[in-house]
Amino acid sequence: MKILVVDDSRVMRQIVIRTLRQSGHGGHDIVEAENGREGLEAVQREAPDLVLSDWNMPEMSGIDFLTTLRGSGLTVPFGFVTSEGSPAMRAQAEAAGAAFLIAKPFTPESFDEALGAVLGAHP
Repeated sequence: MKILVVDDSRVMRQIVIRTLRQSGHGGHDIVEAENGREGLEAVQREAPDLVLSDWNMPEMSGIDFLTTLRGSGLTVPFGFVTSEGSPAMRAQAEAAGAAFLIAKPFTPESFDEALGAVLGAHP
């Protein structure tokens, strides 16, 4: 399985990857991108099985990334890992087609819980 991690912070991408490992989901190929525009290119180039994206990024935000993906007909499972998790953001993410939103600070348990259903559908 291939997972695309999209965040403008290199440190945060490393934390997300480490948390994936700690939650028992570390045996996957990991691809990284710095913003939604690069994320779109990576989805087309790498065909990941799952996208984990930040919301607030330069060039193209996570929500714009998701709506562009869905608008082009791509249905890759997509989840947000972001610093904000307000009810309005969660509703917007769900309406745009996100499978989940994990708010920072997060734990390996919150990753495992959110990823369980998604990864179960994609062995």
